[in-house]
Amino acid sequence: MGRAAVWIAAGAALLAAVVLTVFGAGDSGDALPNWQALVLGLVQGATELLPISSSGHLILVPWVADWDYLKEHDEFNQTFDVSLHLGTLVAVAVYFRRDIVRLARSWLGSVRRRRVETADERAAWCVAAATVPAAIVGALGEKAIADNLGEPWQIAFFLAFFAVLLYLADRRPQTKHLDDVGIRAAFAVGLAQSLALMPGVSRSGITITAGRFLQLDRDSAARFSFLLLVPITFGAVLYKGVGDVLLADLPPGMVGPFLVGSLASLAAGLAAISLLLGYVRRHDYSIFVWYRLILAAVVLLLIATGGRSAGF
Repeated sequence: MGRAAVWIAAGAALLAAVVLTVFGAGDSGDALPNWQALVLGLVQGATELLPISSSGHLILVPWVADWDYLKEHDEFNQTFDVSLHLGTLVAVAVYFRRDIVRLARSWLGSVRRRRVETADERAAWCVAAATVPAAIVGALGEKAIADNLGEPWQIAFFLAFFAVLLYLADRRPQTKHLDDVGIRAAFAVGLAQSLALMPGVSRSGITITAGRFLQLDRDSAARFSFLLLVPITFGAVLYKGVGDVLLADLPPGMVGPFLVGSLASLAAGLAAISLLLGYVRRHDYSIFVWYRLILAAVVLLLIATGGRSAGF
């Protein structure tokens, strides 16, 4: 997708989200305000695709700002979460639409012939192989992880620890490209991706880290990470969307925040993809390492000084 088209689409989505927010479309005094949905949508879109943890930021932002609505209204939170991930899913699908269509056709062709013949077919099977571990862990362990992880002090630890891993991985030589990824390597990246269920780890961060440990060049590591987002996020959105949206009654006041959050997440997601791919062609990932370390230090400082509680 052309750079100008990306920014036009991102700008249009952001404008729509802002207009809905300003005019209070679907806003309800008893639900999440549209302006908070706008902020959280922008946070989700940017942090899902940058290696800095979207799930961690979606907890830390309300924690710092003292927004309790989503914490106290789990049904609303589950539905709103679908809208945020839907936005980033659309962003990746739009940006990489040609790659996704090409890989999907290649995979189907390989299934029909029962063999792998081309580089695209191998890449498609690599994406599938990398999706399996995260899908299994997500299906079996999501509730346990949600119940036991996600406190701000835990997020701070994961932000710092996996920042160090990213730094070490990024010192590896860049000797391989996306076409060089095999099934075993892809499965290993998928195992790493399953760790991203823990808030503070970062799905894009851990998959980029795994790719760099495998000596993928920085651009290939980022592209592979973005492609892996599509099947795992599509599955999660489909599963939660059916259960929490289609087959359930929408919580009161959901329409406005759902639309605003989706559009804001889409806008920020498109911008984040374009910026990251442009950035890593010329630089390493150190800026994200330092951001994670500084954010972890700020969180721990707020807890240590009593500015905020250790839990949320």
